[in-house]
Amino acid sequence: MLIIPAIDLKEGKVVRLFRGHFDKKKTYSSNPVNTARHWEKQGAKYLHVVDLDGARTGRICHLGVIREMASSVRIPIEFGGGVRDEKSIKQLLNCGVERVVLGTKLQDEKFLCRVFREFKQKVIVSIDAQDKVVKLSGWQREYKRSGVLELIRKLEAIGFKEIIYTDIARDGTLKGPNIALVKKMLKYSHLSITVSGGISSLVDIYKLRPLGKQGLAGIIVGKALYEGKFTLREAMKLV
Repeated sequence: MLIIPAIDLKEGKVVRLFRGHFDKKKTYSSNPVNTARHWEKQGAKYLHVVDLDGARTGRICHLGVIREMASSVRIPIEFGGGVRDEKSIKQLLNCGVERVVLGTKLQDEKFLCRVFREFKQKVIVSIDAQDKVVKLSGWQREYKRSGVLELIRKLEAIGFKEIIYTDIARDGTLKGPNIALVKKMLKYSHLSITVSGGISSLVDIYKLRPLGKQGLAGIIVGKALYEGKFTLREAMKLV
């Protein structure tokens, strides 16, 4: 199981939002590349980078930053936010991104089938939900055609082996993850799941750790690391 530091980008800076609200942000660094180097030095094996401006506008806004970041660290980077077509996926992979995260495009099943055939494990879908409602476009719009579990089944049918799940209601709150829901998702499908949202302490990670045997592939941690609730090394040692 991986402990994956999150680097959320807004206007060229590393920030954290509260439940996805763009007017409730806290800035942690004005140099995202240095932040990536920092997490690599701390022992990170993977980085999760989100272009918040891209997610909201529908176009990648931090391509230069991610290109420099990918060339500055040796560890793999997954990147999402504003990816809406195959051209963008190829562009990111050519920049050195290991895996491209798709969110809003989960509403287009034909697109998902097409890119999975072409890129296989180089693309992964992130299901971001609040109170069982899936959100799109930087969490600004609701997706009403399917719930979380139905989407998981659709992605599994397409051929995806892993997804990211973000609990919006807990993201940036430091209130702990919804472990019961994570267990339900793991039991419901054969997909591996990386979870995000609400991690507040080593206790949360300790509670999630047994789920690694059931398919929990990783835990994305943001605010808790930036606020010094625990260190990356402590979390990695625990799992």
